[in-house]
Amino acid sequence: MSLPPAAVRVLAAAAALGLQIEIHQFPDGTKTSADAAAAVGCELSAIAKSLVFMADDRPVVAILSGDRRLDPQKLASVMGASSARRASLEEARLATGYAAGGTPAFGYPQPLPVWVDNGLERHEEVWSAAGTPTTVFPIQLTDLVRASGGQLADVSE
Repeated sequence: MSLPPAAVRVLAAAAALGLQIEIHQFPDGTKTSADAAAAVGCELSAIAKSLVFMADDRPVVAILSGDRRLDPQKLASVMGASSARRASLEEARLATGYAAGGTPAFGYPQPLPVWVDNGLERHEEVWSAAGTPTTVFPIQLTDLVRASGGQLADVSE
């Protein structure tokens, strides 16, 4: 089975960062963290969901464990912004180049600030979206943080 074009872009971005990843496809979908955890057979907390928010008018990616919710006030605080809100579907796609539900941790058209919630530190290996709502890949958390250019912080509720 061939990979969708967005997943091929994630593979290329990973290779450019010196990472070799193996993308897994699940035709029934991995759009939500619960769907992804059920598909790959891991704990919900091992899903690294990439959420796109707007901190004031700047796009930012927050990567959280599948069992946690983002705290917009904490995200705004670490960004030095007055407020943060979930990006619209169009804002998310413009900022990252990917549709919501498939946003990977890296590979965006332009560098974006990325915050990785420290709740993910419960796992050495996590699963990230691979560009589509049907593709995911496993990655060491240290590699995810490095590849995303992310900073660890407490941004969850």
